[in-house]
Amino acid sequence: MSVQTPLGKVRGHGSARSGTHHFWYQRLSAIALLPLTLWFVWAVVRYTGAPYPEVIAFLSHPVSGVAMLMFVLMSLGHMLLGLQVVIEDYIPNEASKLALIVLTNIIVFAIAVTCVVAVLRMVV
Repeated sequence: MSVQTPLGKVRGHGSARSGTHHFWYQRLSAIALLPLTLWFVWAVVRYTGAPYPEVIAFLSHPVSGVAMLMFVLMSLGHMLLGLQVVIEDYIPNEASKLALIVLTNIIVFAIAVTCVVAVLRMVV
């Protein structure tokens, strides 16, 4: 029989509300990705095999360039959130968990910068 109160038993195990912002960011990014993914699939189907100048002209249009950047950044952000949840749920060692989360953040940031530079070089 324990003499600890229920609060004392759970103290130090984290807040029940600590993951709600992460949950909502992931759901909102998924909703934002629905039209962006449809647009991206349409663009890929439409411009597959098209000459390079035609694709550049398409991406040079402000709406297309912004949509491409939004698709890339939103999908990378959504991917980052999902990977972080997987790492937090399935990696038991705290040091390994922290190292993997930091490594994932660095890799996704590098991919994001590369994609933004690539799109901007095509647009400008």
